[in-house]
Amino acid sequence: MILSERYSRQINLQGFGAEAQQKLQQAKVLVAGAGGLGIPVLQYLCAMGVGTIGIADGDVVSISNLNRQVMYTENDAGKPKVEIAIAKLSEQNPSINLLPFYQFLSVDNVLEIVKEFDVIIDATDNFSVRYLINDACVILNKPFVYGAIHQFEGHVSVFNFNGGPTYRCLYPDFPSVEEIPDCNTAGVLGVVPGIIGCYQGLEAVKVITGIGKNSSGYLQIFDFLQNDQYQVKLKLKPENKQLTRLAASYEQPNCRVVQPLKAAELFNWYNQQKRFILLDVREQEEYNQAHLKNAVSAPLSNLYEQNQAFDDNIPVVTFCQKGGRSTIAAKFLTEKHSDKEIYSVQGGMEQWLKEIGNKYIIHE
Repeated sequence: MILSERYSRQINLQGFGAEAQQKLQQAKVLVAGAGGLGIPVLQYLCAMGVGTIGIADGDVVSISNLNRQVMYTENDAGKPKVEIAIAKLSEQNPSINLLPFYQFLSVDNVLEIVKEFDVIIDATDNFSVRYLINDACVILNKPFVYGAIHQFEGHVSVFNFNGGPTYRCLYPDFPSVEEIPDCNTAGVLGVVPGIIGCYQGLEAVKVITGIGKNSSGYLQIFDFLQNDQYQVKLKLKPENKQLTRLAASYEQPNCRVVQPLKAAELFNWYNQQKRFILLDVREQEEYNQAHLKNAVSAPLSNLYEQNQAFDDNIPVVTFCQKGGRSTIAAKFLTEKHSDKEIYSVQGGMEQWLKEIGNKYIIHE
């Protein structure tokens, strides 16, 4: 039964009405990601009366999330995002059926999870997961609402809907390592994912109810800094609709897995006076504020233009603030120097300070 008072402003809306509200109530939507994009999607779909909402995310809340993930507070730090989201959404609308998945989507679970839902919303902002979600939606014939952000820009589209284009029609191949934006370097204005997430929620409502025109067949691009927006028309490539099975892996093609190095292990290397090359891939001003002993400044923004030559017998270690940039740098160096022993320090400077403190840190 429709809760007419709660949804009266929608039911009274010309072109929407009780029929569309009933469709929302009967719909099952999976939101992959409970971060900057996922939170506005979840809050509005819950408030508007989508009957069943699944939330898939294996992450926990961190302080750095709070500038854009406005459902969470400092008291939630360290707790699973799905747990906090379920609790708060249940208070927002107790009539909604909320299904928690305390895990990231993967080759092992995506088909089993996705098959239970009518619409899939990618709120992960992760290239590998987008290809995974796309392929699962093609195989299971599910519409896929896409959103992505980068600095002051946002992208939205609807894929695999009523015979329309897929994500692979827009991006046939994985981007190269140097093309992948890293939020630690590029940053993100807190309100941008909120706007794009709301737009994804709107697209999902259009798909579910059939009202208006959704973004299938188009990529909607927003430039919030210049207050501009435009559309790119997408063309269906029929071969992208012929998928019958998932790929064995959705890691970047032709990339070896980066070897992680814990802060404590690197600390032991220092204590043992082990020989290694430490590349600090943060920007120069970050390096100047504080860096580890004997670290070489090699900003990621310039790394691709450099022609590094390393001693064959000495391992190379990449290091940044949180571990994201160092992983990208390590992947890039691994491709260029396939015979080298290359590591990325997990958690970067933040983890070092947490575990080790100020030992071996140089301030200039």
